[in-house]
Amino acid sequence: MADGPTYRRIADHLREEIRAGKWQPGDRLPSHTELAEQMRVSLTTARNAIQVLVAENLVYTATSRGTIVRSRKVLESVVTDHIRPDRPRAGHDIFEEIARAAGRVPTKEFSARMEPADERVAQWLGIPVDSWVLARTVVQFLDNEPWSWEVSFYPRDLAEATGIDSPHDIAEGTTRRLADRGQGETAHRDSLVARPASAEEAAVLGVAIGTVLLDHLRIGANHERITRVTRHRLIAASNRLAYELGDSTGSAVIRGVLDQTDRSEIWF
Repeated sequence: MADGPTYRRIADHLREEIRAGKWQPGDRLPSHTELAEQMRVSLTTARNAIQVLVAENLVYTATSRGTIVRSRKVLESVVTDHIRPDRPRAGHDIFEEIARAAGRVPTKEFSARMEPADERVAQWLGIPVDSWVLARTVVQFLDNEPWSWEVSFYPRDLAEATGIDSPHDIAEGTTRRLADRGQGETAHRDSLVARPASAEEAAVLGVAIGTVLLDHLRIGANHERITRVTRHRLIAASNRLAYELGDSTGSAVIRGVLDQTDRSEIWF
């Protein structure tokens, strides 16, 4: 191992093993205690070495499973897919469609609750501060790996009228549920920024504080009102967002060409 602080030499060694294929995505690395014993160092040194790899997005920590090697694949999401009027009917949402198309296994942790709108949510939805809104939260996983964190807010009356105030996940997705109940969205505004993860975001997504995230905000509306606002936070190094605009025939031509190419190479 190269010169430098001991924890960095251990991190360098583990990084080389990961890149050489000794540790595959989904594999569990030695625990802090096991690593300390193997390398004959203190527990603090072992922990610091692992934190270097977490900061580099090579591994993540799971409370019940230890330190896990991350997938190095980049997932491309066409974020206009689930609002296409000609999208085929299905009993699952767009995240599952994207994941399965990429050969990954999707899972979620879901929760929903009524809460008063803070100033920012109230501004997004065009309602008074402290009005009741439904917050639907989903942490999404690919092959058990934390992937993204999505929170959507809906005005209470709309949520109750369309049945999306359910305490359970909606298999087909809330966008379809709204449309089926006569509240289909006809317009969207998207904002996308790249920024460092906060402590809370880092804990949810299993990354180091300061890891660059893509923070994607979508506001949906129909002809009468804003129907919802969705904030989707993803790990920048593991995700690529694409937009397809125009008619379905032209989009099919573009997809036909790109499907013959490794999309991970289509980047500047």
